[in-house]
Amino acid sequence: METEFTPYASLGGGLLIGLAAVMLMATLGRIFGATGILAGFIQPDSSSEFSWRAALLAGMVSGPALYLAITGNWPAIEVPVSTPMLALGGLIVGAGVTYGAGCTSGHGVCGMARLSPRSIVATLTFMAGTAATVYVIRHVIGG
Repeated sequence: METEFTPYASLGGGLLIGLAAVMLMATLGRIFGATGILAGFIQPDSSSEFSWRAALLAGMVSGPALYLAITGNWPAIEVPVSTPMLALGGLIVGAGVTYGAGCTSGHGVCGMARLSPRSIVATLTFMAGTAATVYVIRHVIGG
């Protein structure tokens, strides 16, 4: 299994995530943690909480439609695993987000930028877990 190196797309995506995180902090004083935003959308505390969360989530999921409008093609998405493996991965990530009190965007982008010790430990933990998983999948199992 080979991973395609996409420096420009990755840089662009990173810049957009960073810009969104800075704008959310500057305008609402909130941390850009995607799972926390989704959880607050599902069970909002107030209508104003629901509104900004709905707008942000709509922006997140409308990316492929914008790509289609600009290029005339849907983005190429290749997922080299089965649907059950995707579901299992989602459950594992959900458990990690729950026990880690946040996700990669909350800890890795916003928490690291604030030099939060908890976020630094969380980010190091999920990066080590990712490296171990890739090693096992690619070199031990041979996927």
